[in-house]
Amino acid sequence: MYLILTASKDAYITNKVINNKFRATDANVGHAGTLDLFKLYNESTLSGDVDVFELSRILIQFDLGSLDAIASSSMNINAADFKASLKLFDIMAGQATPSSFNLVAYPLSQSFDEGIGRDVASFGDLGTVNFITASYSNAASNTWYATGANSGGYLNTAPDREHDYITSGTLDVAGQVDFGITQFFKNGSENLDLDVTTVLSGVLDGRIPDHGFRISFSGSEETDIKTRFVKRFASRHSSNPYAVPQLHLSWDDSIVDNHNDFLFDVTGSLFLNNYHRGIPSDILSGAGHGALNGTDCMKLTLEVQDFSQTFDVSSRTAGTQLADDAGVYSTSFAISVSDATDVNSTGIKLKDLLNKSGSVTFKEYWISSDTTQGYHTGSLVIKPPQRSSYNFNPSDLLFRFTNLNQQYKKGDIVALNVFIEDRKATQKASKLPYNIKSVTLSNVFYRVRDAYTGEVIIPFMQTNNSTRLSSDSSGMYFKFRMESLSAGKVYIFDILITDYGLNKVYEGVSGKFRVVE
Repeated sequence: MYLILTASKDAYITNKVINNKFRATDANVGHAGTLDLFKLYNESTLSGDVDVFELSRILIQFDLGSLDAIASSSMNINAADFKASLKLFDIMAGQATPSSFNLVAYPLSQSFDEGIGRDVASFGDLGTVNFITASYSNAASNTWYATGANSGGYLNTAPDREHDYITSGTLDVAGQVDFGITQFFKNGSENLDLDVTTVLSGVLDGRIPDHGFRISFSGSEETDIKTRFVKRFASRHSSNPYAVPQLHLSWDDSIVDNHNDFLFDVTGSLFLNNYHRGIPSDILSGAGHGALNGTDCMKLTLEVQDFSQTFDVSSRTAGTQLADDAGVYSTSFAISVSDATDVNSTGIKLKDLLNKSGSVTFKEYWISSDTTQGYHTGSLVIKPPQRSSYNFNPSDLLFRFTNLNQQYKKGDIVALNVFIEDRKATQKASKLPYNIKSVTLSNVFYRVRDAYTGEVIIPFMQTNNSTRLSSDSSGMYFKFRMESLSAGKVYIFDILITDYGLNKVYEGVSGKFRVVE
């Protein structure tokens, strides 16, 4: 799954000197279209100051409320494939920017109000949030512990959280963790792209307060005698929906069922789905009709003639708490084609059946652990791995999104079915019509582009399989959350496959679709 969240509030705070007369410490730019980072040294004069430093810092927060349900169902924040990235987009468009500097983000320890100020020239709009005040509640101002949200401290130290941002803390047995995430900007025109996986995992687990991030120049770059003006990002109030601050979350929620492509000598996985009136539900079994779940809760037996092998089956787990995925059961195993067991009384073995027909069809029995009750009967065709002389050209594949609508709402969560046809495959001759089965592949990935500008919104993610298609006995599919896409735009899906060791991209294989509020 690949999910994009946009900022729920953002602003930057500054102590900039105005007309060499005073500092704009009470100015608010919460509704400005940009997020500006700068550090000025002796660019202004101010009575009483020998050296005049002026700077700004960015504050940003995302609404993570929708992630609670996802973390309990499909997203495991403790898994190695879970990734979170904070992205801000440069909008200087060729104008002069500072270069060779570092930006650092820390989790905020107290909340802030965005405010409604817009003036980024004279900083004449007053209000919270600003350089002195973080928020306003109960008829009182809540000030920063140090002006400019500049009090850093350790997580859960006493007095508890009396600081503005959190520098480090202990999240697990690994010990102390530095929460600062830094990016070096060589040219100054780069976008911000920070790996905030550790911090966000701590927030979603309730161990780090959910108040967003503070972004600033790193360390001495705020205090040295060099001017850095200005690094400018789009804010959430930008007119370009693709440039607003974003939090990109990705994790592997794909299910690869090998019913259609099981191979001898290669470990594969088989899944069984159970439904009660169309709702995924655990199998009810035994005298008390108890729910069947947990580790080794049933068995799978494969038989061909007198040959038989049995494997333990467990309910699938998902989410941070690794809760049972209702009605989904799986087992993984390999069948050796060189198994010496006789298939029948004549001494025939598996390899003899394979040599005769090119595949072996097993009867498939999903049964209770005590073998007294059956739940499902099917068949499994196992083939040998494909071996041939080197062929540079992969299969000639055709993709069809069979249930893609022309329009979706932002809140829609859809399962999209993808039919794959290999046009190089030889089809059997028949006088009667018959259905062609979809090709099943192990490594198929999707991405999303703007249908008119071509801009990539969600990329192919092979590193953690977050955009990998799932497979079942019917073919290929993937789940998609439309909230990742901006309303009012038209999109299209591309497909990438790894076929015979080669990557090949198929652009525009789906129809166009629009997302609306």
